[in-house]
Amino acid sequence: MAATKLLTRLAMGIPVLLMVTAPAAGQRPPLYTRWENFTVQNGMPDEKVFCAAADGDRVWAGTENGFVLIENGRVARVYQPKDGLVNRVVMSIAVDPRTGDLWIGTFGGLSRFSGGQFKNYTNLTSGLLNDVIYGVAMQDQFVWVATTAGVSRLNTDTGEWTNWSEYNAPFHEPWAYGVAPAPNQQKVYAAVWGGGLCEYDLERKVWRPHTDPDEEMEMVLFRNQGLIHIIVSNVAYDPSAQMVWASTYFGLSGYDGRDWHNYLTKDSGLASDFINAPKARRGEVWACTDKGLSYLNYKTNTWVTYRPSKQGGQGEIEVTWPEGKKSKFHTATSLAHNYILNMDFQGEDVWVATARGLSHGIRELQKEALLYAAKQTGQRHGHSYCALAQADREKSH
Repeated sequence: MAATKLLTRLAMGIPVLLMVTAPAAGQRPPLYTRWENFTVQNGMPDEKVFCAAADGDRVWAGTENGFVLIENGRVARVYQPKDGLVNRVVMSIAVDPRTGDLWIGTFGGLSRFSGGQFKNYTNLTSGLLNDVIYGVAMQDQFVWVATTAGVSRLNTDTGEWTNWSEYNAPFHEPWAYGVAPAPNQQKVYAAVWGGGLCEYDLERKVWRPHTDPDEEMEMVLFRNQGLIHIIVSNVAYDPSAQMVWASTYFGLSGYDGRDWHNYLTKDSGLASDFINAPKARRGEVWACTDKGLSYLNYKTNTWVTYRPSKQGGQGEIEVTWPEGKKSKFHTATSLAHNYILNMDFQGEDVWVATARGLSHGIRELQKEALLYAAKQTGQRHGHSYCALAQADREKSH
């Protein structure tokens, strides 16, 4: 009751003196308390969304039936093969910061979208290794493409293609799932199925593989022994921390150039060891799992997981603090689904591709403060509560 009264007073703008104890404000992770979802009910061409790419005020999303432009809070346009797109299944979208062009990886080739026009590249019409593409990334004038036959690179200035497969690179298997340039390291990282994390040195023009010391064994002999598993599903690079993150179906690995940092569900706040993709920036990494979206502040070892609540329509936030204690909150809105495929950042907002739609996560600083305040009050009074959702309901009445 005390926590509920506090939330109501704060929501009504009534001043309240708060005696806030640890964790201090600087140690608290950001919370996304508002979710806006884009599904087939409001214009998406398919419920399964594979990727999202922020482009200034616009957002592009790849689905199983074309790619979508989100603008001014709505689905503004859908592009499909009838419009010139090479294939309807869109797995990855990269925005060229130099030109504004889009490079779109599909299950039938690569499309360049420039000035409203498509130019398509396939294995038969270009130097592309394979038409089944999982990842696309930009590095200066180069487009890097992860395919099921290896990694391709297109020089957009000269039109020259360079390809790497098991024949000229240390790929145990050629199936590549993602690529991530590391410009301040002069490297590019590739996620290779069964081949681990492969590192390409742009100056020396050589590949270096990082593999699991116990190969395909689904076990971790030592916590930070090396790459957590040889089957790498995707890769992300954080330039601020100079950390590369590899997602696997058996946990999360981070590499700082010297040491490995591995995370499993059993000893962290990670929602699931089955991870489809990571996304990283500013000393934080987000893990897109089959059981929710997990955030890790690498410096403080604080986790936040977002998932739909079992209480229909509500969202659940679970914070795992460095000492292992957990705090759980509920919000009035939630992610479209708990199966997360990928995501991107748009300023402080996040865009999340799920199996049932695209979700837009928004920080609301007042509600965030309200949640933490309620947590402190609830702890002092021994309450377990669904703080924000309860306050929102009381405001509506």
